[in-house]
Formats: sequence, C-alpha cells, structure tokens
Amino acid sequence: MTQRVDLATVMDRLAIDEVISGYAAAVDDTDWPGFLALYTPEGRADHRAAGGIEGSAAEVADWLAGVLGRFPVRQHLIGNRRLAFEDVGGYPGDRAEVRADCLTTMFPESGERTTSVGRYTFGLSRTDDGWRLHGVVVREGAPGGAGGAARHRDGES
Repeated sequence: MTQRVDLATVMDRLAIDEVISGYAAAVDDTDWPGFLALYTPEGRADHRAAGGIEGSAAEVADWLAGVLGRFPVRQHLIGNRRLAFEDVGGYPGDRAEVRADCLTTMFPESGERTTSVGRYTFGLSRTDDGWRLHGVVVREGAPGGAGGAARHRDGES
C-alpha cells in the first residue's frame, strides 16, 4: 500500500469509529433521527438473539423506543472493536465489518440496576454521505457462549 492509501485507511477507521460511537449515543439518548441517520436507506438490524426483533432501521428504532422507555437511565459501552475492510485487490474497499463487545447498564423506574453483556456485528458501507450502517446484529451473552453470565441484577449472586 502507498502512504496515501494508508492515510485514507486511517481516516476511514476514524469515520467508522464515529459511526459506532454515534450508534451507542443515539440509543442511550433515544435520538431516533440520529439513529436512523447512521444507516443506509436499506439498512437493517437484528436483535432476535437478544430477545428483540429483526427489521429495517426504522422498525428497530420504533421497537427500541418502546423497550427503552421502561429504563429512564441507561448506558451501553461498545469496546474491543475489531475492524476488517473488504479486500479489493490488496486495497481496502467500500465495505467493512466491525465486531465489538458491549456492556449495557440500565436502571428501570424501580431503580434496580440491570447489567448485560453482548456482542455487536456492524456491517458498514461507504456512501456519498460517508460510512453508514447497512446491517447490525446483536448477540446477548458473554463471548464464547456463556449466556448464563449475560445478565446481572443488583442483589443477585
């Protein structure tokens, strides 16, 4: 790769990181217009493995709005991001995949904290407006399949 391609790849990585961070912030802040702006027009999300739905970005935003309404305080952190670009003849292409772990803490009206862990797979495409999500898959549970360790409520051992 040339130095110019390397620099462009670094810029792409930063732009993709901004999309992933924007996703977490939009969900936590219930910023549904901001959430939808992160997706391509045909973008979809699949939350079935975490007890949710699969659908268009708009359908999932509506579902999330209903579910998260029960939790006035929530935060999820997305880390351990592993990014892979589509390979086009030895050069990065216009599609990428990010696998990332997630730690979510939510406080319902009762104030009893719920914490869960999971993993996201984000599919991204380069568009005229920058990098956007074309697919998101959410898996609840610790990496490696320790689903029983996926959720913890205060007071549980």
